[in-house]
Amino acid sequence: MSSATLRRLIVFSLIVLWEALPRAGLIPELFLPSLSSTLMAGWLDAPEYARALLVTLYEVAISMAIACGGGILAGAVIGSLPRPRLIVMPMVSSLYAVPLVILYPVFTVWLGIGPESKIAFAAIYGFLPTMLSTAAGIQTIDPQLLLAARSMGATLTQRVVRVIIPAAIPTVLSGLRIGGALVIVGVVVCEMLVSSAGIGFLISRYRTLLDSAHVFAGVLLVLVMAMVFNAIVKWIERKAAIWQTGMRAGQDTTTREMANGAIQPAN
Repeated sequence: MSSATLRRLIVFSLIVLWEALPRAGLIPELFLPSLSSTLMAGWLDAPEYARALLVTLYEVAISMAIACGGGILAGAVIGSLPRPRLIVMPMVSSLYAVPLVILYPVFTVWLGIGPESKIAFAAIYGFLPTMLSTAAGIQTIDPQLLLAARSMGATLTQRVVRVIIPAAIPTVLSGLRIGGALVIVGVVVCEMLVSSAGIGFLISRYRTLLDSAHVFAGVLLVLVMAMVFNAIVKWIERKAAIWQTGMRAGQDTTTREMANGAIQPAN
């Protein structure tokens, strides 16, 4: 049995159990409503969930642009410069080990309970792993590649585009996957703690009403958001793998030509 078939079988089994166990009374509906009840609750209140989803997607999109864009840029700069790397990386690593959710009340004091505090918190929450992974990816680049590029007179822009970025893509995308997932978690958790809109707010409100079906409908929406983001990252990984393979082949060809004397190093 292939791994893909096994995954589908596991997912199908979980769906069947989710529907069957509550229906059979083996799990109380208060703890786990059946899948059909959950979907029906979401369908009947679809406009409410749609409005909440738009709020959450807005906050996630801005937070992810700040976290992932800023994290990749900061990681590339810090990873490329030895002295800032030695100073900043230990501090960032220590800060990443701290559960940042305990700092969210500080963000509400500074920015209020509106979307600004949630965006700022989620952006920082996803920024740290993205930056750390990018900086680590820059450090794993083979120095011989950079040396060969310099010896051929490559400019800084050419070295970044044709050597550094292709070589660091795997770790950068790994950090992007973690950072983006943490952004989604950060936004939803903040909405659950202090908010009047968003998917997290609906989950928290229906939880106080002991309406488990509506709670799990909100959880399903969060799960769908995470799955869509993961699918986008996988698509980027496939495209980047093709590009990286082409860049690596070009680098190998150029290096062989240099070794054979076909290309003369720049003076």
